[in-house]
Amino acid sequence: MTLRRDLLLRSTLLGALPLLPRPARAADPGWAPDRAVRIVVPVAPGGSLDILGRLLARHLTPRLGQPVVAENHPGAGSNLAFELVARARPDGLTLLVGSDPLTINPALYPRLGFDPVRDFAPIIEAVRAPQVLVVNPRSPATDLATFVGWAREAEGRLSVASQGNGSIGHLAGALFAQQAGITFTHVPYRGGGPAVVDLVAGHIEALFVTLPAAIEHIRSGRLRALAVTSAERAPALPQVPTIAEAGLPGFDVVTWQGILAPAGTPPAAIARLAAELGAVLALPEVAGDLTRQGFTVTAHGPERFAALVRNEAARWPGVVRRAGARLE
Repeated sequence: MTLRRDLLLRSTLLGALPLLPRPARAADPGWAPDRAVRIVVPVAPGGSLDILGRLLARHLTPRLGQPVVAENHPGAGSNLAFELVARARPDGLTLLVGSDPLTINPALYPRLGFDPVRDFAPIIEAVRAPQVLVVNPRSPATDLATFVGWAREAEGRLSVASQGNGSIGHLAGALFAQQAGITFTHVPYRGGGPAVVDLVAGHIEALFVTLPAAIEHIRSGRLRALAVTSAERAPALPQVPTIAEAGLPGFDVVTWQGILAPAGTPPAAIARLAAELGAVLALPEVAGDLTRQGFTVTAHGPERFAALVRNEAARWPGVVRRAGARLE
């Protein structure tokens, strides 16, 4: 009986004691790569996508604790790289430096092995840049109004180049011509670099090209910038008006570049990568370098980036159809 009374007393006393908080569990470390991460670059070495991919890879390596390597997979208008990443294992270890061709190409090519919305998980939009309409300084066009007048007088004979058939420069030019009520002869190049060289030499009369490809020539006076295609003026060229403010309200065409993963990548991996990439883009040396090149650092996270991809994928088919661009 004594033992029973003792146990009962202990039970009563313990029940009267306040409940003590349980020891806190260690914070969830989230996703972490267990081996090297590769960033697939859809173009050859040397272009802005390649520069961005290598810049991010270099700064991500110490932050993730694993090697991060940029791999170039050019070909077929970037479609080889897009398909490679779309079919990769969704484990956060294969990433893509994506840009506007990801959402334009489905309207250009009849058969592709990827869907830009269904097959990718956007992580972070890194940068944007407008197209810029540039002419040779000897051109009679000194602003957008005189350029439009020049094009009307030429009655379609004015040669306006772009980075290539179906490129965002081509489509920006086609959209501009439609809204301005003018015509000109489109001259496609294989990249913005060769087109800029020919414009400086006077072999063509005007060019729509991504701002970073032309900015040093504009700064040096070898090219004259008439307008940029973004809704707001480019911070790198604040003196150059937008097409919208120069006469076509609502005109807004930009090049975007960002990092995506295959669809199905775990949310924890997306969140960790977005946070680390955002921190890298906030570094003064990274942001400063990209800004000097003519980019605007955006660092928009997964939801906002996904909305951009959806909107762009819905926008371009109509523009491509009206421009008559088609690739096989």
